[in-house]
Amino acid sequence: MSSASITAESLKSLTDKELIVSAVVGSEPSFEELVRRYQRPITSYVYRMLGDYDSALDVTQEVFIKVFNSLDRYSSEYKFSTWLYRIAHNAAIDHMRRNSVNAQSLETENPDGAYELQIESSLPSPETEHERSEWRMEIEAVVKCLPAAYRDLILLRHSNDLSYDEIATVTGLPLGTVKNRLFRAREMMREILIGRGFKGI
Repeated sequence: MSSASITAESLKSLTDKELIVSAVVGSEPSFEELVRRYQRPITSYVYRMLGDYDSALDVTQEVFIKVFNSLDRYSSEYKFSTWLYRIAHNAAIDHMRRNSVNAQSLETENPDGAYELQIESSLPSPETEHERSEWRMEIEAVVKCLPAAYRDLILLRHSNDLSYDEIATVTGLPLGTVKNRLFRAREMMREILIGRGFKGI
């Protein structure tokens, strides 16, 4: 399919891998469609990592420039989204290091407890949208309290719905470490929520 014959509707029907093949041989519309699909979730992920919207926009732009420049090295053994989140993860971490944001050591945490907090079902179902909104805001506030590396894992798992295996690929961490740190992150969140007066968590 030549770039001249590509329409916006036909692009939407293509898979990520088809778009990548087309983009690698020079189709700008194909790459623009990839950006359209992923710009919002990547910006959201980076923003929640950095806590600054302008920085998130800059880093997201940097991410897609890196993607464009390395698209020919993408390996189809991974989902494109997993590969993309890995680039975004690294770019966010690099930004924090460049700007002296403390990513905090992960090795000072003590593993304890024997269960995982299920964030979505940790409280009874709220009866009103207002209550649901307040609960979401409370969770957002608690996530922001986590050390950056823990916050990263929680966001990848619960906000972006990545599997444990995908998170391991994105972060470069062993699968067992991902599971252990997610467990610790949920325990930290539980303790913060209890400290804020939430019971039965």
